[in-house]
Amino acid sequence: MREPGTGMGLRGRSGILSLVDACLKETPAAERPLTMLLGPPGSGASEAHSALMEHFGPDYPFAFVNFSGTQSLLPRYALGLLARQLERKLPRYGRSHFPLLSLGLLASDQELRMRSLAEGRRAVQRQLDRFQEENEARYGDYLAAFFDVGMGALGMPEGASTAALALFQDAVRRGRRSMPGLFGGRNRLTAGAHWYGRHPMTRSGDPMEALVELNLWRHEGDADEQERLDLVLFSAFLEDLRRNTARNFMPRSYLLLLDNSHTDQGRRFLDLLLRARHDETVVAGHASDPLTVVASSNRWLPRWGPATGDSWPWQLRGPDRASLADWNTYRPTRDSEDTWWYPLRLRDLNLDEVRIRIELQLGGRGDLAPLTRLTPFVHRLTGGLPRAVHHVLGALRQSGPPPGSGPEQDRWLRTLPDRPLSIGESTATLADTALGHLLRDFDGTERATLAECAAARDFSVGTRLLSTGDALFGEIRSRWLLSGPLTVVPVLHPWLRRLLLWRLARRPDVWDAAHELLAEYYRDEGRPVQEMYHRLALGRTDEVTAHLTRRFTAVPALQWIAEFGAVTAAPNRLPTDRGPLELLAALGPGRAGRAMDVESVIHTLVTARWVWSDPLADPAMRLNDMIADGFTQLSQLRRTDIVALFNEAERHRHWRDPQTAGGEG
Repeated sequence: MREPGTGMGLRGRSGILSLVDACLKETPAAERPLTMLLGPPGSGASEAHSALMEHFGPDYPFAFVNFSGTQSLLPRYALGLLARQLERKLPRYGRSHFPLLSLGLLASDQELRMRSLAEGRRAVQRQLDRFQEENEARYGDYLAAFFDVGMGALGMPEGASTAALALFQDAVRRGRRSMPGLFGGRNRLTAGAHWYGRHPMTRSGDPMEALVELNLWRHEGDADEQERLDLVLFSAFLEDLRRNTARNFMPRSYLLLLDNSHTDQGRRFLDLLLRARHDETVVAGHASDPLTVVASSNRWLPRWGPATGDSWPWQLRGPDRASLADWNTYRPTRDSEDTWWYPLRLRDLNLDEVRIRIELQLGGRGDLAPLTRLTPFVHRLTGGLPRAVHHVLGALRQSGPPPGSGPEQDRWLRTLPDRPLSIGESTATLADTALGHLLRDFDGTERATLAECAAARDFSVGTRLLSTGDALFGEIRSRWLLSGPLTVVPVLHPWLRRLLLWRLARRPDVWDAAHELLAEYYRDEGRPVQEMYHRLALGRTDEVTAHLTRRFTAVPALQWIAEFGAVTAAPNRLPTDRGPLELLAALGPGRAGRAMDVESVIHTLVTARWVWSDPLADPAMRLNDMIADGFTQLSQLRRTDIVALFNEAERHRHWRDPQTAGGEG
C-alpha cells in the first residue's frame, strides 16, 4: 500500500540513476551489466524500481515483475508478462513485437495430439492456428493471456509514487490492447519456425518438427528437456529484442525491473537470463542484447557460493559511484557467466537524507512540523534503514507525540516501539511491524533465540554461545542483516538489534542469563572491555566504575576514552516510563554530596553515557552537557595527558550529529 511521502525514489541512490541512464543510451549491441541491488528488507530496492520506472518510463519501454507476488511465476509466464509490457507504444517509437517468443510459447503451450513426430509435423500448423484463434477470441491476442496467468506478479513496488503508478498502469493498459494477427499470417509463422529449426538446442532442422520438439519437451520431457525449452524461449526473447532495435524508428534499449529476485522463481529467471545472454554473446559470438536489467534481492544468491563471498570473483560495490566504467573495470573475465553481474550493496541513509525524508513527510503538516527536529533521533534509532525511517515516521504521524521538546516528549518517545502503527487495514505495534518485515520467515521460537543472540555485540559470539550450530548466523548474514561490509566485527543492523533487545528486555531472567554468560566468556578470554560491556548491561554500575577507575591512570587518556565509550555503549533494560534525567537519578543513589574524586566522577560519567547511548532513553541527547562536565572534571583531576579529555568534553558540549550511524554511541 502506498502512503503519502513514500515516493522518495533514488535520494541517496543517485549512482543507480546515472548507471541506468548510461546503459539505456548505449548502442543496441553494447554489453550491459545485470545490476543487482542488494540489501536487507527495507533497504530501498523497491523504491529504486519505482523511481527508475518514473524517471525512464516516459522515454523507454520498461517492464516490471515482482517475484514475491501472490502466485508462483514460471519463467515462461514471466517472459510473457515482460514482453507484453515492453510492447507498449511510445510516442517517439514504433511498437515492439515478440513474434519468436510468442510462437515458442504458443507451440509449447497446449499439448499437441499426435501419434508420431511425422504426424505432429503435418498437424502442427493446423493446431497452432486453432490455439491462436482461441486465445485471440478470448484475450485479443496471445501474449495478453499471460496477464491473467501472472497478474499476481504485477504489484507495484513498495513505496511507489503516484507518477510511477500512472506510468505502470499505462504500460499494462496499453499492453492489453487488442492487436490483429499475432504472426501476421502464414509467412510470419513459417519464418519464426525456421529460426527454431536453426537453433543449436533443437535437434531437428525441420521448422515444424522443431516446434513439435518444443511441445514434447514441455509435456513429456524430463527436467533437462524442460530447462532446454526455457533456455530456447529466453533466446527467442533476446533475439526479438535485437530484431526490434534493428528496425527504423524503434527503441535502442529496453529496461527490465525485477523485484524480489531472491525467491525460487526469481533466481530461476535470473539463471536462465544470464545463461541465455552468455550463450548468445560469448559462446555463439552474437551481438549482445539491448536489455538493461535492474534486479533486487534481499538474500545472497546460492549460485554465488558461500555468503562469505570468498569464492565469488566479485567484490560488492556501493551505489553512489556505480557506473559502466566501474563495471567494466571490475567485472571478471568473459569466460565466466559471473562477468555479467554488477552487485551494488545498498547503504543506509545518512543524516541529511533522513532529514529530507522527514521534512517531506511531516513538514507539510503544521501540527507535525515541530517533529522535524527529531531527525537526529530518528537517524540514531533506525541507523538510516529507509523502511525503518518510514515506519518510525508513520508511528509519529499517527500517534501524535507532544510537539514541544521537553520531558513529556522524552517520556513519550521512550515507549515508541510499543506505539501502534497502522498500514492499510492492519494495526500492530511499531516493533511488531518492523520485526515482521525484517524477519518475515522466522517463527516465534527463532525470533526469541535471535533476541538472546542480539545481547552480544559480536553476533558470531552470540550465536555460538546462545544458539545451536552456525545456521542462524549464516541465515542472518545471507539476508544482509548484519551491518555493512566494512564492519570488522559482525554486528546486527542497529535497527534490528535495538528491536530485538527491546523484546529481550521483557524477559528479564533471559536478559540477565544471556549477559552473564557473555560476561563470563569474555572474562575467560581475557577481554575486559567486552566483559565490562555485559556487566553494565546487567546494571552493575559500581563494578564497571571500579574497573574504569583502575584503568584511568594505567593507560593513556585517548585509550581510556575509547574503552570508556565501548563499555558505556552497552544495552539496557531500564524502566520505560521515565525520561533521561529520571533514569539517571535512579542510577546514582547515595552519591549526592560526596566529594569530587575520580571514582565519583567516573561513576556519574558511566551512568550518564550509558543512558545517553540509547536513543530511546535520551532522544534529545540532553545529557551531553553533563557528560561534557564530567570529562572537564576528569581533565582537572588528572595531572598529565589531559588534552584528550578536554577535547572529549568539547565534543559533547558542542555536539555535532554524525552523517552516518555506523557505530554504537
